[in-house]
Amino acid sequence: MTTKHCMKRDRVRHILSSIAQPLLIVVVTLAVLEVALRIADLSELRDTVSEHSPGYDYDAELGWAPVPNLASQMTTFRTTHFRHNSLGLRDAEFTPGGKPTIMFLGDSFVWGLDSEAGERFSELLKPRLPGYKILAAGVAGYGTDQEYLLLKRLWPKVKPAVVVLVFCAENDRLDNVTNVRYANYHKPYFATEPDGSLALMGQPVPKSHLLYYRDDWLVRNLWLARLATDVYLRLRDPPVFVPDPTEKLVGKIREFVEGNGARFFVAIQQHDAALASYLEAKAIPFAKLEGAPHYTAGWGPHWTPEGHQIVADRIFQMLAANHIASESPDAR
Repeated sequence: MTTKHCMKRDRVRHILSSIAQPLLIVVVTLAVLEVALRIADLSELRDTVSEHSPGYDYDAELGWAPVPNLASQMTTFRTTHFRHNSLGLRDAEFTPGGKPTIMFLGDSFVWGLDSEAGERFSELLKPRLPGYKILAAGVAGYGTDQEYLLLKRLWPKVKPAVVVLVFCAENDRLDNVTNVRYANYHKPYFATEPDGSLALMGQPVPKSHLLYYRDDWLVRNLWLARLATDVYLRLRDPPVFVPDPTEKLVGKIREFVEGNGARFFVAIQQHDAALASYLEAKAIPFAKLEGAPHYTAGWGPHWTPEGHQIVADRIFQMLAANHIASESPDAR
């Protein structure tokens, strides 16, 4: 081998060595960081909770929505079972026509978190309202804004005669003032314009980091990739906060419901003086549900079976007082 060839080979070895050494340092550093992140087990980087936990998935208009025709179980305070119909609602299959429909609109209190399907107030009302179909249109985590959008989506298929909005005083106002909730789930929101009207914002809804953890192989398996994804998404889609539009949203729901020839009612899960004053001023009938027994652990103060019975009683009384229902002696 000539001297020239030897010099060329040594130069190549030197170049490879100069590349390999820092590359090895980078690989070792990344490996150490990966191990450190796994040991730290930061809650933000876990994939144990995602939109599909209660049978939900990403929805570009609503943020998340129930998966239709899905049956499964979930554990919060207690382990319960659920089944969604073809509309994605936790209820029996809905067929249009026949009897008029009473739709209950709300969040996890209507969906029935911590409850078996048959324990919910909406199921307890079915034998007491034999002249109506009862449909529970509840989605866990929804604010009044998302419930309004869901109502408009479902209306052509359901066309209810009565809509009862179950307002969660526990957190609906918090839901309504921002575009990010819970484990950084993104959602649409309504901003108040200078003229006082509401403008829908935040659509299409950005995907949360948890969806990337679930759907992307690299992000699912490398915690460094999770960290990078989380930081990028937080910078790209930061939280937005707007003035509380709750009463305006309730007004929009009423306008939409009554504009379509149906009747509108509200039930308030806990005390909310501002909303109660608004409903009284606008002559919107409402039921007070405060004091209904509830669990003190899990994902929130959801009603116990006894609580659902009390809620059913109070809602029935509201409907009866407004000539929606009359109870037969053996209905209970």
